[in-house]
Amino acid sequence: MNNLLFMIIKGSVAVIYLFLVIKALGKKQISELNIFDYIIGLSLGNIAAEMTVNDDISIIEGLISMSVYGIFSLFVSFITEKSIYARRLITGEPVIIMENGKISREQLKKCKIDINDLLQDARESGYFNISEINYAIMEPSGKISFLPKNKFHPITPNDMKIKIDKGGITANLILDGNIMEDNIKTLGHDKKWLIDKLKKEGYDNPEDLLLVVCDYQENLSIYKKDEKIDYKVLE
Repeated sequence: MNNLLFMIIKGSVAVIYLFLVIKALGKKQISELNIFDYIIGLSLGNIAAEMTVNDDISIIEGLISMSVYGIFSLFVSFITEKSIYARRLITGEPVIIMENGKISREQLKKCKIDINDLLQDARESGYFNISEINYAIMEPSGKISFLPKNKFHPITPNDMKIKIDKGGITANLILDGNIMEDNIKTLGHDKKWLIDKLKKEGYDNPEDLLLVVCDYQENLSIYKKDEKIDYKVLE
């Protein structure tokens, strides 16, 4: 019974102190986790849990351990605020994976994501047609930010008199060189139909294409695998 009560006391102290440490580190720990923040947060949680269940770790030892991680995190935050090079090394830097409507397969690989991840993030951000996007930027937190093309910017009250095309969902016909025959059949066509349309656009080999999407009017948006973009460092 005494051990159980002591565990409850240690757990309560750990949670309260962990809350105070996280508060001291700032809201960034919750809303904008980069790799370093994630490691610190995970370590603090592990220390708190170990302190609660491990009788060999005293309350003082656990609190000191959490304090060390918290102080180290504040020290690193101070360094990254003062040095742009330290910030790039520790927290990473934004990476442009789509520029002027062009997708860079090289940058996708650098970010350890594939074309399906990009499409999913685009849909989650409200872009069901990848051709509406001008820029896509992988942030250090792992989130992808999207900048739509000018004609696809959100409507403002001043634009309400403009007639808007309702559009429709798009179909992915080629993903990383692979023809999605089931998607083509859903549109009421076959593989030959796609090959013929690609040839009219000047593309003879589907395996050279990273992505091909078809809108509700059967217009194709084509992205090549070897597309090069001007890599820029954003801060």
